[in-house]
Amino acid sequence: MDTAIDPALLDPSGEGADLVALTRILCDIPSVSGDEKALADAIEVVLRGCPHLEVVRDGDALVARTHLGRDRRVVVAGHIDTVPIADNLPTRLVEGAGGVDGAGTGGGTGAVLWGRGTVDMLGGVAVALALAVELGAPGTAPAHDLTWIFYDHEEVDSALNGLGRLARNQPELLRGDFAILGEPSNAGIEGGCNGTMRVEVRTHGVAAHSARAWTGENAIHAVAPVLGRLAAYEPREVEVDGLVYREGLNAVRIEGGIAGNVIPDACTVEVNYRFAPSRSVAEAEAHLREVFDGFEVLVTDAAGGARPGLDDPLAAQFVKSVLATTGGAPAPKYGWTDVARFSELGVPAVNFGPGDPLLAHKDDEHLPVAQLAQCRDALRAWLLDD
Repeated sequence: MDTAIDPALLDPSGEGADLVALTRILCDIPSVSGDEKALADAIEVVLRGCPHLEVVRDGDALVARTHLGRDRRVVVAGHIDTVPIADNLPTRLVEGAGGVDGAGTGGGTGAVLWGRGTVDMLGGVAVALALAVELGAPGTAPAHDLTWIFYDHEEVDSALNGLGRLARNQPELLRGDFAILGEPSNAGIEGGCNGTMRVEVRTHGVAAHSARAWTGENAIHAVAPVLGRLAAYEPREVEVDGLVYREGLNAVRIEGGIAGNVIPDACTVEVNYRFAPSRSVAEAEAHLREVFDGFEVLVTDAAGGARPGLDDPLAAQFVKSVLATTGGAPAPKYGWTDVARFSELGVPAVNFGPGDPLLAHKDDEHLPVAQLAQCRDALRAWLLDD
């Protein structure tokens, strides 16, 4: 497998980078969380070939910065890892509805690129990488200094997140006046994000031989009220700064039992809570303890959300510029993204990238290739606008 990125694909002359070919290369280098090194290496070679960029690597996270003496700095970030491959690589290019697989690198009207990572979020990474090579190079004059971040381990436990590691190890690299996350947003703007929390709700019993079940207590049976409360739960819709966020509370895994002839003495239901950014992590935990009152509850992972922040001057400028091209209106981001990390650092941030977020993590993940150029052109126009 070729893990190199052809520099010709990123040539900013003429019509610019071949975003479809670039996205295919990025996706076809497997980068499941924990296995990002090959892709990080390939991106690093490209970035270090740009004299206008200072490049820093931390593990499999890369930061590339311009130093043009501008008054303000904009951060553009995206994660390079994906969820596990599900027989959906290598990528396939389909030309139009009902078309055939394309062998070339281009994409005509209606072309769709299929494969793991096309939506979440190597299409957005391709847009950022192409602009990182172009903007700040001789002949271009960005209105702001730019920081480009390509990071690892976003799709797993938040403690492993490469952007979080950068924030701990070298927080100065994340400083900026405004940040854009290339997360899939259908080429629209999604403000803020929900928070997320995972808890384990545990029950305990007494082990016994299943032939003499009356001598034990079945811990799996004891979780019935937990599942009942989840089934009856009505998630909220919460308006925050003009955007309405939908919450969710769901069982995502259940474990219990050791053998087919043993009454289980322990059972665990893993529950995921997605909560509006108006609620803090502490408030989210208190709510879950109330929902599961009477049961043992252990928090295993949590990350706070982010308010939209669209009233920030740079954010407002960005929204106005992008929507003048794409139309529509800002929407809430229902999933958790790293806009929350920037929010914690005091940097307003929005989500803006190609791809339908409803297709993220799906086995049939696919991207209308027209959105690649749409996002690239809108972002470039704003970054060059004086």
